[in-house]
Amino acid sequence: MEHTNSHNLFQRARGLMPGGVNSPVRAFRGVGGEPVFFRSGQGAWLTDVDGNRYVDYVGSWGPLILGHAHPAIVEAVTLATKSGTSFGAPHEAEVELAELICKTVPSVQMVRLVSSGTEATQAAVRLARGATSRDSIVKLEGCYHGAADSFLVKAGSGVETLGLPDSPGVPAALARLTLTAPFNDIPALERIFGERGKDIACVILEPVVGNMGVLIPKEGYLQVLQALCNKHGALLILDEVMTGFRVARGGAQELYGISPDLTTMGKVIGGGLPVGAYGGRRELMSKIAPEGPIYQAGTLSGNPLAVAAGLACLKELAKPGVYGKLEATSRKLCEGISTAAAEAGVPLTLNRVGSMWTCFFTSSPVFDYVSAREADAKKFGRFFHAMLEEGIYLPPSQFEAAFVSFGHGEAEVERTLKAARTAFAQLA
Repeated sequence: MEHTNSHNLFQRARGLMPGGVNSPVRAFRGVGGEPVFFRSGQGAWLTDVDGNRYVDYVGSWGPLILGHAHPAIVEAVTLATKSGTSFGAPHEAEVELAELICKTVPSVQMVRLVSSGTEATQAAVRLARGATSRDSIVKLEGCYHGAADSFLVKAGSGVETLGLPDSPGVPAALARLTLTAPFNDIPALERIFGERGKDIACVILEPVVGNMGVLIPKEGYLQVLQALCNKHGALLILDEVMTGFRVARGGAQELYGISPDLTTMGKVIGGGLPVGAYGGRRELMSKIAPEGPIYQAGTLSGNPLAVAAGLACLKELAKPGVYGKLEATSRKLCEGISTAAAEAGVPLTLNRVGSMWTCFFTSSPVFDYVSAREADAKKFGRFFHAMLEEGIYLPPSQFEAAFVSFGHGEAEVERTLKAARTAFAQLA
């Protein structure tokens, strides 16, 4: 494929933006080469600035569950724009979105809309600290909760891709308040709570990790974690920014049957526009200003364009049979990729929950930070570029989830499997 225009744009960008990008993983550091610059998207397809077309499995890193430029979202945003792009004041649509979220996610009785997932997780942790009068938090290795200081400790995603387990600029005193444990390791959690239980305000985790590649919780793990929090008076925060309305309509908490104290959301609830939210039990959320003393605010919170897109998206997802269709497409795709790897003799572990999936180039199970790190990231880079050359756009990092959308159909799956067979043949 020809990438002259992408190359020229990247050279211009490098002198204007750090690394030439506005978010680290986009720079292709995890796979080598230069990033592709895109011009448009439609359904499951992306078109780059050189006119090349790709079946897209990034989906703007998760929000585009309906696919690119879905008619319902385009229409909703277009209509909203005609009434004004921002008010900085209450409006009816944000109330409707809050009602829909609270109706769909049983653990959420009250919700606060914000502008990003990072903002949501920051606010949820502040609420947990304020509600418990404790300072320490527990996060799980490889889970990523945004680029806030408290979370940049063994954070996965772009941090892991760049080989930066911690980021300069994070005060050591603040980092000491973030305790870490391996994902899926119950004894480690029991030790931490045994030693520091009275200091722990909350545990925050991705119930299905998407920012170390897809890591799946072992049976009973989330339930034991919830019991430990209850026993020691800590709050359980499920970061469902990626999994919310993605792995099930009610998120991972519906899928695994747990009820967290607080939930953070983003991505899908904005339908492709910047939005986030956090919510939980009424007595906790009532502590947020102006109803309570714990301060959190945002000029663009409840932005009418983002809310319009989110409402349109969630209403589409409420239609009968949509998650069954998404599951069937995702299963066929991932089973086909696994079969193609086996036939080529390429060691591969493919983790999938619903429409989230990751190929790990290892024959061993991948279930935590350490086992994910043991996968062959260089081989993934070769696979990525082989697939790119065949017109398949995957996340440019071993440590990210790929996503299936409702835009993906039989033709896109078959094209992807054909490309995978070609790519695996080059790796064998």
